[in-house]
Amino acid sequence: MKAVVMPQPGDAGVLEQRDVPEPSIEGNRDLLIRLKAAGVNPVDTKMRAGGTYGGGSEPVILGCDGAGVVEEAGYGCSRFKTGDEVYFFNGGIGTVPGNYAELAVVDERWVAPKPPALSFAEAAALPLVSITAWEALFDRADLQPDERVLIHAGAGGVGHVACQLARDIGARVATTVASEAKAELAGALGAELTIPYREADFVEAALEWSRGHGVDVAFDTVGPPILEAGFPAVAFYGRSVTLLDPKGISLKEARLRNQGVFLELMLSPLLFGLDHAREHQAWILGECARLVQEDRLRVHLARTLPLAEAAEAHRLIEEGHTTGKIVLTMDEG
Repeated sequence: MKAVVMPQPGDAGVLEQRDVPEPSIEGNRDLLIRLKAAGVNPVDTKMRAGGTYGGGSEPVILGCDGAGVVEEAGYGCSRFKTGDEVYFFNGGIGTVPGNYAELAVVDERWVAPKPPALSFAEAAALPLVSITAWEALFDRADLQPDERVLIHAGAGGVGHVACQLARDIGARVATTVASEAKAELAGALGAELTIPYREADFVEAALEWSRGHGVDVAFDTVGPPILEAGFPAVAFYGRSVTLLDPKGISLKEARLRNQGVFLELMLSPLLFGLDHAREHQAWILGECARLVQEDRLRVHLARTLPLAEAAEAHRLIEEGHTTGKIVLTMDEG
């Protein structure tokens, strides 16, 4: 089969398409999936540049997100059968092969039915960002209806899904954006306040929006300086959640305000083999599929590229101007 491999860490140019052996079912609950599309995420570019979490075979196949059609099901499978359209989060971090390929083998417990309303490309864009946003907002920060939430980078991959999930439960959403086009997208997806962070102080804007109270939840998708700078924008006894390692920041302001600070890494269940947590993530995908079908959640594709152009997809992400998601497609299906 054709696959894009990473022979060694390096810049985007190290990625190359090769013919590699086809995978085969090993466990009785395994599915052999003919991939139609694979999502490309910033974590892919970071592992390509600095090395994966390790433990897998060489050369590495990146790509955690996939969507396709079940080609074969193990004898113990009860949820899916040949011909079913599915999407999933699995592999691609160095432990097992990822989805920059034509075929993948995935335990059915980690798989969800593809939302019929989505194309394969749209479905492949959704798993990592939807699981991340869901876990951060609901499992970590316990966001509730009528609470105010500040989501950083609300037009980005995780951010544009987070805006929708928060608004769907009845929370009030503010977000930071870099351009008018991104403000329009975030507004269309449920943000009632968009803050042009290059021109305005997001803390002042959030405090004005919340009438001086501060937001109940701040969701940092950008990095430690934004997490720390945002503590004054969060209410006393409020919560902040971040996707990045908060190394080097001061928690003094958060402590003075009795705030909770939570960390979210949706890769942990895959990395450490936490089956119960992985089943929960598949449940999240099922819930997101339901929201898609009810027209309560949509995914914004910035661009689709053929599998052979994975290096270009990485370059586009590393430029830092992407709105929504970039996806690789394996064929015209």
